[in-house]
Amino acid sequence: MFADDVAYYLSLTPRQLPSRYLYDDLGSALFSSICHLPWYEITRTELRLLREHASDIFRRVKPLSTLVELGPGSGEKLTTLLAEHPRPDLTLHLIDVSREALDTATSALGSAAAGLVVAHQATYEEGLSEIRRSMRVKGRMLMLFLGSNLGNFDPPDASAFLGTLRASMIAGDALLIGTDLVKPERELLLAYDDPLGVTAAFNRNLLVRVNRELGADFDVTRFAHRAVWNASESRVEMHLVSDCQQQVHVPASHLDVTFDAGEMIWTESSYKYLAEDVSGMLQPAGFLVRDLWVASGFALTLAEAI
Repeated sequence: MFADDVAYYLSLTPRQLPSRYLYDDLGSALFSSICHLPWYEITRTELRLLREHASDIFRRVKPLSTLVELGPGSGEKLTTLLAEHPRPDLTLHLIDVSREALDTATSALGSAAAGLVVAHQATYEEGLSEIRRSMRVKGRMLMLFLGSNLGNFDPPDASAFLGTLRASMIAGDALLIGTDLVKPERELLLAYDDPLGVTAAFNRNLLVRVNRELGADFDVTRFAHRAVWNASESRVEMHLVSDCQQQVHVPASHLDVTFDAGEMIWTESSYKYLAEDVSGMLQPAGFLVRDLWVASGFALTLAEAI
């Protein structure tokens, strides 16, 4: 799958690599570091909203038996939420492609005595399929999709993904979703091109992964990180820019690529929304918005499957 995707996306114009491959073990660790940077406000704001509104969230989803988090990271967000409403009888499902992230989150939740934790090392779609096939405990399910991860999908794919989430639920289940909002351009770019270069390392690690797993010979030092704000599409884009003409071989993908000086590989899009956009995306997918909390350019939305 990885080799096939690299062969396909690097042959496109413009050249691309899917953002989901940014999150190998090192990439997940680097992203965790990004979340602590002073220029990246998303995580701190979201944690504050979770602490402040946990009781409202749990009140809306009684009786709750199952929690599912897509991309739990370190487990800090779910632990923060559960600290306001400890329930040792809950079943917690964590879905992530990174084994390191799953192990870290599982350990954090185990220390919090939060309930039975089931880890799924899988894509979101595969993990949701596994959960659908498992025995469901009587009660409602709350699904968490936090950290503005929806913004990594382009609009048609975001709508389709919300439909996938709804298909994994029954009426009365709930979705808690985080979305980053449009902010001044300088603020957005500092969040994706920090002065310490952590985001640049996160981006360039994608080439390290291609080298390690597919036998490629990318010279990582010859690709610069670039973040741009595309106002017309309401998204921040991350690119890797070749600083010279160079040839790259990717044996496992049966691919030879010639990069011109200044040619870019598009590695991520992060869409930013207006607060009212969220309900406009959720309603066609089969959700009814129950609550919306906004702070510091970030929105946390609780929606019910109908």
